Amino acid sequence: MTLTVPGPLVDVDWLARHLGAPDLRIADASYMLPVWDRDARREYAAGHIPGAIFYDIDAVARDDTPLPHMLPSPARAAAAIGAMGIGDGHAVIAYDSFGLFSAARLWWTLRWLGHDNVAVLDGGLKAWKAAGRPLESGHVDLPPATLTPHPRPELYRTLEQVQAELAGGPGVLVDARDAARFRGEVADFRPGVRSGHVRGARNLGFGTLLDPETGRLLPVEQLAARFRDAGLDSADKATAMCGSGVTACVLALAAARLGHADMAVYDGSWTEWGGRQDLPLATGDD
Repeated sequence: MTLTVPGPLVDVDWLARHLGAPDLRIADASYMLPVWDRDARREYAAGHIPGAIFYDIDAVARDDTPLPHMLPSPARAAAAIGAMGIGDGHAVIAYDSFGLFSAARLWWTLRWLGHDNVAVLDGGLKAWKAAGRPLESGHVDLPPATLTPHPRPELYRTLEQVQAELAGGPGVLVDARDAARFRGEVADFRPGVRSGHVRGARNLGFGTLLDPETGRLLPVEQLAARFRDAGLDSADKATAMCGSGVTACVLALAAARLGHADMAVYDGSWTEWGGRQDLPLATGDD
C-alpha cells in the first residue's frame, strides 16, 4: 500500500515515524531571496533531514522570461521534478529552513500537476532540529522517476486572467506581501519594479499566519480569524499573489487547512504587475 499523507501538513513525529519508507520522498525546498546573500543549496549540503533531496525552484521554471521561477508547461515541470526522483507513487514531504516560507511552493506546484499526495512539514527544519532529530550532510541523488501530469489549470492564474477577474469576475485577489510593501511604503528590492499593489487587492501578509517563534502555521481558529479580518470569509474563489509567486502559496496552504483546497496563485505576482509601466497600481490602503 502506498504511503499517504494525512493532510496538507505533517508534524515532525509523523515524518520521523515514516523516515526511510520506500515510497516517501522528502524535499528541502528552501529558497533564499537575492537580497539575503545566502545559498540555499550550500545550507542544504551542510545539514538536511536524512534522505531529503534539494528542490531547486529555478530548475522547474521557464527559460524564456526574465520573471523569476515562472512555471513552465505541465509536461516540462513534471519532467524536471521526475528527474529529481519524485514520481507518481510517492508521498512527498516538502520543508524549508525557515519554518514555512518556500516549501508551500512545491506543495502547490505538485497539486497543480495533479499530484495530491504531498504535504508540508509544519515548522520545517527548525522544528526538526528543535525536536532533536538527526541531520545528514552532503547531497542526496535519487534515480529518476516518472511523474505524470494531470494539470489543474484552476489553481494557476496568468496576468490576463487576473485582469479579467478584476474587471468583473467572481474572484478576489489577496496579496501575501507584508503591509509596508503592499502599501508602497518601501521600495521594491527588484530593479525596475514599482512600489504599491494591484488596486482592489486585499492584504494578508503570509507572516501573520505563522507563529513568530516556531514558523508553524497558526491553529485553525486563528487562521480563520486572519482570513475573516482580510475580508476572505471564503477562499474558494480567491487568487493569491506575492512578490514572485512563492509566499502566495503559504496563503493557499493555509486556505487548504481551512477546507478551501483550491485557492489559485497568480504566478507572475507583483514582479510582473509592478514591473509593467502600463498597468495601474495603488498605494496606501486603496
